[in-house]
Amino acid sequence: MSRIGIISDTHGLIRPQALCALAGCMQILHGGDIGGAAIIDALAAIAPVTAVRGNNDRDAWGAGLPACSTLEVDGVRIHLLHDIADLAIDPAAVGVRVVISGHSHKPAISERGGVLHINPGSAGPRRFRLPVSLALLEIEAPRIAARIVELQLPQAAAVRKSPPLSTATPAT
Repeated sequence: MSRIGIISDTHGLIRPQALCALAGCMQILHGGDIGGAAIIDALAAIAPVTAVRGNNDRDAWGAGLPACSTLEVDGVRIHLLHDIADLAIDPAAVGVRVVISGHSHKPAISERGGVLHINPGSAGPRRFRLPVSLALLEIEAPRIAARIVELQLPQAAAVRKSPPLSTATPAT
């Protein structure tokens, strides 16, 4: 069985919780809006990384990344891109069984026309009220299964309210 880590929209932030969740993966796929080479380096310390360019990867480093990538793991073809709106192929027609995209920051797994679509959500800075998440894909051909992993982040320190000031007049 092959375990693939799927992460997207890190925007320059690699959380220790993400690295922990990806430990043991044989490969990591990054769906864009990476935020720099240091993110890929941190992920590559766990497993080989395939990454695509997101709309925010505009610097010289990011411009060198492909817009999409198709790879095969254990006989399963996977297509990786940042924004699902840019999907320029008919995945089923070309034998792709899994399409991975990011961009929306909304984690989701669905099946469309026999193709598994995975959006791992955003593992970077929290946006809106969406969870901070990634996904795991397990392949034991012909079976494929995916799940969203919501990262458990430390709670912000509670703001303590001081008790109200007493308006009582001290006794004399």
